[in-house]
Amino acid sequence: MRIYEGSPRQDFEEVFRSIGAFLDSRAVRDILLLEVPDGFIVQGLAAAGVSGSSWSESVGSIAKETLSFLDDDIARFMEEAAARRGSAAGEATHAGPYESALRVIGRWVDEERPKDVFLFEQDGAYVVRLQIAGQAGPHHELAEFTKDDIAELIARGPSLRSQPKPKPAPVAGQPEGAPPAGVPPTGAPTA
Repeated sequence: MRIYEGSPRQDFEEVFRSIGAFLDSRAVRDILLLEVPDGFIVQGLAAAGVSGSSWSESVGSIAKETLSFLDDDIARFMEEAAARRGSAAGEATHAGPYESALRVIGRWVDEERPKDVFLFEQDGAYVVRLQIAGQAGPHHELAEFTKDDIAELIARGPSLRSQPKPKPAPVAGQPEGAPPAGVPPTGAPTA
């Protein structure tokens, strides 16, 4: 993301959380999120309208909606979300399903330090593809988060916020991002 170039940390947790809050407010579902050079493109299904005809029993139709989130939009969403969380009104509202799920996925993505992100969701389960820069060159990694995985990550969220977990230094000769010898890998199961 261009807004984080030169920053020691890419904050996908807050970016995804902000996008998720926007999607929750629009009642979008079954999303696809693609990182592009100047932000993100999100597609999802949304209610397209309500029929007022007495001849129809339909209360609306579902249509694919495509949204572009430029870096400036994302920065504004993040500022607005931080202001809401700091207010009494913000404390009274609870995060919606996308805000919560994308936040924990964003935290996991931050730990992986990718160069590019793509994800899609269906019925609360997510598949994430990251482009990772390694010593042998860039490569893609896949991860899957089931509904249960997301629920567990959300439940662990408060404990993670109170104690940030430092990332161990890589061992000489070991690929970047790999756990130290003898330590099992952490994170989501890979597909």
